[in-house]
Amino acid sequence: MRGRGWKYGSGFVDGVFPVLSPMAQDILELVQKGTDVAKVWESLDSIPATHNLWDDILNVAVQLRLNRQWDPIITVCEWIVYRSSFRPDVICYNLLIDAYGRKRQLDKAEAMYTALLEARCVPTEDTYALLLRAYCNVGSLHRAEGVISEMREHGIPPSATVYNAYLDGLLKARCTEKAVEVYQRMKRDRCRTNTETYTLMINVYGKSKQPMSAMKVFNEMQSIGCKANICTYTALVNAFAREGLCEKAEEVFEEMQQAGHEPDVYAYNALMEAYSRAGFPQGASEIFSLMQHMGCEPDRASYNILVDAYGRAGRHREAEAVFESLKQHGMAPTMKSHMLLLSAHARSGNVARCEEVMAQLHKSGLVPDTFALNAMLNAYGRTGRLDDMERLLAAMEHRGSCDVSTYNVVVNAYGRAGYLERMEAAFAAMKGKRGIAADVVTWTSRMGAYARKKEYRRCLEIFEEMVDAGCYPDAGTAKVLVAACSDEQQVEQVTAIVRSMHKEAKTLFTV
Repeated sequence: MRGRGWKYGSGFVDGVFPVLSPMAQDILELVQKGTDVAKVWESLDSIPATHNLWDDILNVAVQLRLNRQWDPIITVCEWIVYRSSFRPDVICYNLLIDAYGRKRQLDKAEAMYTALLEARCVPTEDTYALLLRAYCNVGSLHRAEGVISEMREHGIPPSATVYNAYLDGLLKARCTEKAVEVYQRMKRDRCRTNTETYTLMINVYGKSKQPMSAMKVFNEMQSIGCKANICTYTALVNAFAREGLCEKAEEVFEEMQQAGHEPDVYAYNALMEAYSRAGFPQGASEIFSLMQHMGCEPDRASYNILVDAYGRAGRHREAEAVFESLKQHGMAPTMKSHMLLLSAHARSGNVARCEEVMAQLHKSGLVPDTFALNAMLNAYGRTGRLDDMERLLAAMEHRGSCDVSTYNVVVNAYGRAGYLERMEAAFAAMKGKRGIAADVVTWTSRMGAYARKKEYRRCLEIFEEMVDAGCYPDAGTAKVLVAACSDEQQVEQVTAIVRSMHKEAKTLFTV
């Protein structure tokens, strides 16, 4: 392993998983169990410093990376840098930069990069790739751009590995506009794109609700003879699944099989998601059964998707049965599992059961996240228990766990109940929250409250505010505006406005 570098993103060297010697196994157990860094270092100090120990230590660090155990990696590699008689090489520095980046410790990641340079180690493309991902992980895009600039200053053109790392970081940070910009730059620079590049961009467009743009990327990939792998096909199935386009998702799924790829659990889950989003829980259930029939074992996500599919369709009893089945198969329900079950009962108006699920969540030792709390908030709002909703909202604001969906629930609940002043107050409070901006759902819910009262002019005023804020209408917005109309003339006016808006709106994600 020594001197052979380290392949970014794989967690292993030269495509081979590390084989641990008996000594390496002992070291691995030591660092996994040891919470006291000083004692771990003392134990490592007692081992004779040989070439074999060096190989064992790095093998252990790479194995820990495969396990995504960042703290033990830091313990081992910091021992090499600060305590041992070994001279750290680029793989050691890269492992530390990666671990610090994953833990959002940017200062330490940068310090390790500086130490690498001072030790006269030559940074590899993986070093730059890891720095890029660390910066994207915390949304520091200007510093990520600085890495690209530094590479150019040193006469190192960013490779596909570096660009792919950048795209991956931007995808995870949900910086989709920037990802598209970087992809376009990559093509302008004539950097050779590969399967990973196209798979990442299909994911970018898919998560941006641009399935046809994702399809264009896939077609572009095929036109240049770049072979799609199972991850590419699964990403494309997911792109259509998010919009509930189950027929298109099925077509891609079949094309994947025709290309010789055996569907795995991720591919089946993506197809299940398509039926769930389209409102066909029976279809999702059939895919679940097919997966089992084909010898592919459903994972926790499979059960979660099925819970969601039944919940979306208002079939809370079936959702509950799937949740129980998950536990019977020896899997512990996650926060998302509880949140989806909460949402299922919230849709059916069974607040008592929602509160039981929340209590069960606490009993499991899980602290409710924003998604789970939003589901509970929605349950209170849908059943008109506004006092309970307000108490929960106050608690969420106090702990800083609100997001745009939190206020969407509140705005919608007040609007449906006809409490326009409270709705406007919630909307105003939202605007004062850092990092939270009204989206198309917020604006449409607000308009909906006035549309129920046929206050057409007020709806148009809010519509203009929405457009001025840079938020473009969707089909739901158009329906609400039409519902506010009292005569044919107003309907014609709304139709003209919406059509005009769609003509003027530029497609942000061009391929």
